[in-house]
Amino acid sequence: MENLSNIGVIKDILFRHGFTFSKKLGQNFLVNPSVCPKIAELGNAMPGYGILEIGPGIGVLTNELAKRADKVVAVEIDKRLIPVLDETLSEYANVKVINSDILELDLRGLIAEEFSGLKVAVCANLPYYITSPILMRLLESRLPIGSITAMVQKEAGVRLCAPLGTREAGAVTVAVNYFSEAKILFDVSRGSFMPSPNVDSCVVRFDIRDKTPKTLDEEFFFRVVRGMFSQRRKTLVNCVSGSLGIDKQTVSTAVERSGLNQSVRPESLNMQQMISFSDSLYLLTQK
Repeated sequence: MENLSNIGVIKDILFRHGFTFSKKLGQNFLVNPSVCPKIAELGNAMPGYGILEIGPGIGVLTNELAKRADKVVAVEIDKRLIPVLDETLSEYANVKVINSDILELDLRGLIAEEFSGLKVAVCANLPYYITSPILMRLLESRLPIGSITAMVQKEAGVRLCAPLGTREAGAVTVAVNYFSEAKILFDVSRGSFMPSPNVDSCVVRFDIRDKTPKTLDEEFFFRVVRGMFSQRRKTLVNCVSGSLGIDKQTVSTAVERSGLNQSVRPESLNMQQMISFSDSLYLLTQK
C-alpha cells in the first residue's frame, strides 16, 4: 500500500478502524519514509530469504520487506491491528500475519513450517520495555537465522553493541556478544515516529555466530556473568561472591588461576577473560 508513511493516510486508516495507541505496548509507529527501505535492505530482505518480522504495527516496514524477500511472516501481539494489517498488506501474497506474543510462540516450529528452503532473517521494531527479553529469546534459542535487525531506543542500542571491557557494557552486552556480532547501523530521530517518543532510536544488527565461544558449562557461565554485573562498583571477587553465594576464597582462587588481578572489576574484562574465570570457578565449585 502506497503512502503508508504519510501521516494523513495513517490517521485515516487508524480512525476508520477505531484504533488508539497503547502506552502499555509501547506503540510508536515509524512514519519516516526513508527509514524502512534502509532497514529492509540492511536486514537481508532479498530473494532467497524469509523474514520473520516482530511488531509490524500498521505494516510500513512489512511493505518494504515484502517487496524484497520471498516471504514475510509478521507477528503482532495487538489483535486490534490485525484488520488494519489486512488492509495495508492486502496486495502482498507473500505475507502472513500472526496474532500472537513472540515470547510464547514455538519459533523453531514456525520457521520450519513457514520458511522451508529459505534463508531466514529477523526484522523488528522493539518497544524499550521488552527489548532484552525478545533478543535473548531469539539468541538463546539458537534458531536457524542468520541475522536480527532491530529498531531499539538509542540508549539500549549503545549498551547492546558496546565493546566488552568498556563502561557501557553489561550482562546483556556479554550475552549478545557471545551469540552474535553486533553493530549500530544508523540513528533514527524521535520525530520519525507517531506518536513521537521522548527519546531517539537506532537500528542495530546482530549477525549470528556460526559457533559460540567454548565454555565448560554455558548455564554456569551466564550465571557468573549476571553476578559479575550485579554491583558494578565492586571488585570481581566481591560481586561474584556476594551474588552467587560462593565464599570469597574460592572466587579469589578462580581469579588467580585465570591470570587476573585480585582488584579487577568486571567491566574491564574481555570475553576470553570472563570465560577463563568462569571455567576456573566452575571447576572449583564442582569438587
